[in-house]
Parts: sequence; structure tokens; C-alpha cells
Amino acid sequence: MWLFGPLLIQLFCKYVVTQSAADALKIAVEGSSVNEFRGFYKREHSVVRPYMAGVEIPWNLVGHTVISTHEIRLTADAKSQQGGIWNSHALWARDWELQVSFKVTGQSGQLFGDGMAIWYAQEPGLLGPVFGSKDYFRGLAVFLDTYSNHNGPHQHGHPWVSAMVSDGTLHYDHDRDGTHTQLGGEEAGCEAKFRNQDFETQVLIRYVADTLSIFVDTDGEGTWRSCLSVDNVKLPTGYYLGVSAATGELYDIHDLISFKTFQIDVDRVESRDDLQPEKIVPHADSVSAPRDHVVDPKPSRLGWFGTALLLIVAIAVVIGIVLFGVMSIKNKNQTQHKRFY
Repeated sequence: MWLFGPLLIQLFCKYVVTQSAADALKIAVEGSSVNEFRGFYKREHSVVRPYMAGVEIPWNLVGHTVISTHEIRLTADAKSQQGGIWNSHALWARDWELQVSFKVTGQSGQLFGDGMAIWYAQEPGLLGPVFGSKDYFRGLAVFLDTYSNHNGPHQHGHPWVSAMVSDGTLHYDHDRDGTHTQLGGEEAGCEAKFRNQDFETQVLIRYVADTLSIFVDTDGEGTWRSCLSVDNVKLPTGYYLGVSAATGELYDIHDLISFKTFQIDVDRVESRDDLQPEKIVPHADSVSAPRDHVVDPKPSRLGWFGTALLLIVAIAVVIGIVLFGVMSIKNKNQTQHKRFY
């Protein structure tokens, strides 16, 4: 019995030593209530119901976004829309937590299109091709991608939640669903069935002690489920928070319900970055390796119906040629046979 105690202590110490900061922070939050807050509420960086349309709030609307007393509609049920809402105050907290509630709705049975993004970026309020905001951004983006453009090897379903950290030089490749520059690797993230739900979907984004963690509540049970957690993520202070959305040929309604920001106080190991955190260049150690974009073959301009019709005609022509050849050979044999007699 006296040997059993030291063995447990040894195993416990081994676990604690080998456990990463990302794992420790994930365990601390996973399974906890969505109503449990871990920091100081930052009102100037938050927007909650009821919204007062026409009354000044520290958020700027861009694109097709429309605000009423009970919803912030980033995109309506229409094609080719872009919309966003951006905080007008820079966030100077070193460690923080964002809790975002939203709803995505569309026609039943319709394919998804296109999705949303939650931003901590240097340049706010710029419309662009990355879920309604600019490409080659500088900062952090969390993507809520509802439509799969990827024709490559990944096996995950959609909607899919992932993240990207960029220093302004990286391109988000829509045709590959961003897997070439994804934080944590190509398969880091989680499937989240948030489309056409009766309840609000909630996403928790935590940046604490250079660890980025994302949690989701997609079943309405009010508890957090871990999505991803990545160590050694470097983000500066003084960037701007925002949410954007976009539609393409396919479309959904993207409604932002609330955006709550909390400042987290943690003990940090003193480093050179902590002396001038506003000058940190956005960076992450664990990402997918950037690769050259490979253009997919262009789809036929005929569309699926025209392509199918053309295929049927081609098959008919081939069959006709074969039948003509068979009949020619048969007639030739019959002619030779008559001559023989």
C-alpha cells in the first residue's frame, strides 16, 4: 500500500509536466456553463439586445448590414451580399475572451452559402472576399464556413469552424476552404451544425497566455464543447473586433445576436513581447504550410443539363458508328457469300 501512493504521485506529476497549456486551458472551460464568465465585462467592446436603431453605439455597420431592436442582420436572403459590424474602439487587453451568439437560417434543403467570420484585425470595416471582409488581413479570424468548396483530401463536414492568424502576407484560399493556412493544421477545427436551428448558436473564443482556444454550443444545452486549442499564438494589442458574413450564388440569412467581450487577468511569464505588446507581429507556430493555389478545372458553360445532353448525344453517335460498322461488315459478308455461289 505504501508503494501505491508514490506511484500515483509519480503518474500525476508526469501528467502535469507533459500537459500543454492548450490542454490545461481547454480542460478548464470544456463542459462549463455558457453563463459562467471568467473576466471583466468590457461594455465598450460589446453589443447586446435590445439594440437601439439610430442611437449611437461604438460599432460601425458596413455593407448590407441592417440593425433593428432585436437583430443585427449581416446578410439577408439574397445572392452576392457582404455585411459586417466592427467595434470602433481598439482592444488593448493582453488576454481576453469573446462570446458570440448568432443564427444562420436558409431554405430547407438548400445548400449552404457562404458563412461568417469573427475578427480581431488591424484594419476594421473593410469589405472583401473573405466572408465579407478583406483578404491578406493582419490579425486573427475565426471562420464559420457553411459551404464546402474543397475538392481535395479533407474529410470533415460543414458547417466547419476553424481559425487563421495572418501577418498580412497570407491569402485565404476559398477554393480550398482555407485549409492551406489553417491554424493548428489542416484538420484543426470542428464540425458545428448551427444552420436552421431553433436556438442561438454560441461560440467562445479565448486568447489567454498566448493560447487560442475555441469552444462551441451548437445543441442548445448551454455548455461548452471544445473545438480547438493551439499554443504559441502571438497577437498584438490595439486591434479591432468585428463580425462579417457573405453570400454567393447560394445564400443564408446571417443574424448576429450578441457580442460580449471580457478582459482576462492572468499571471504571465515576463517576455520581451510583454514590454511592447502593440508591436507584436501576428504569428502562430502551428499552422498548415502555405501552398500554391492549384486552379480547379473550369465547369462546363453548358451547365449540368447541357453537359448531360451532350453526353447522351455523344453516346448515341458512338452507338451509331458501331452499328454502321457492324451492318457494313454484315453486308460485305453477304455479298461475298452470294458471289461464291
